Amino acid sequence: MILTITMNPSIDISYPLEEFNLDTVNRVKNVQKTAGGKGLNVTRILKQFDAEVTASGLIGGFLGEEIKKDLEKSGITHNFLPISGETRNCIAILHEGQQTEILESGPIITEQESAAFLRHFKELADKADILSFSGSLPEGLPVDFYSQMLQACQPKPVVLDCSGAALAEVLRGRVKPKLIKPNAEELAGILGRRVPSEVAELKAALSDPMFADIEWIVVSMGGNGAFAKHFDTFYRVTIPKIDVVNPVGSGDATVAGLTAAIDAGLSDQELLKQGNVLGMLNAQEATTGQVELANYQTLFEQIQVEEVGG
Repeated sequence: MILTITMNPSIDISYPLEEFNLDTVNRVKNVQKTAGGKGLNVTRILKQFDAEVTASGLIGGFLGEEIKKDLEKSGITHNFLPISGETRNCIAILHEGQQTEILESGPIITEQESAAFLRHFKELADKADILSFSGSLPEGLPVDFYSQMLQACQPKPVVLDCSGAALAEVLRGRVKPKLIKPNAEELAGILGRRVPSEVAELKAALSDPMFADIEWIVVSMGGNGAFAKHFDTFYRVTIPKIDVVNPVGSGDATVAGLTAAIDAGLSDQELLKQGNVLGMLNAQEATTGQVELANYQTLFEQIQVEEVGG
């Protein structure tokens, strides 16, 4: 079983407008509301990929109940810890080829809820084969909370997709995830310097001592594919050009593919292809966290994974 963790989920609301007018009424006809948050995007992709998956994290209030209903509608197993605060809304206004987002920060987690979740998480992790942690931490949780979770679930493999201070704490911690998936911008943020896309520069960046003991580092590079390090072997991943409809959630779809590949014991080349295929399939759909698996094999065969030495 794959356990996905979303510590700060949301109801994602999409308002498509031909024109967005300030300081007046805007009427929206085709509103979309879905259970959101990076970890829940991962969960939905895994479910479509026919993986055995359970979603967990923190939810509260009316919106938390709506998230559970949305997941149940899709047949997704969940086991969240209820909290006293209210789960957040995240609003995207799509207008004139632009996207304006209004993101609530979410609930403030108490110390009691933090401790209760670690106990809850440990029980779930004991039954899991592999875990995936995605997204930001809500207010109230300590910045090293992902590190605490890694300690609680060792030696289970963990795929971690987060950034900023939470990732920096993990990199400083004693227990490391099996795989991290920064994009190029996040990699530069971790290292505190720009990282050119040349192979030599990428190899040097991923060989930095701060990444010691992390088995897999997969750097997403958008339309330029990906660059990866597995132990001491480096790979360049080249992807075909596609018509992008909605890129939101493609990184989460990639995480789903990588997690399922590790769970299935796939080869390095198959793992990198599977992750990138699902990311591309998500980008070809209007709905975030949606893939058309009928196109899977065609894209899989077009992706090139080249070993570039160690």
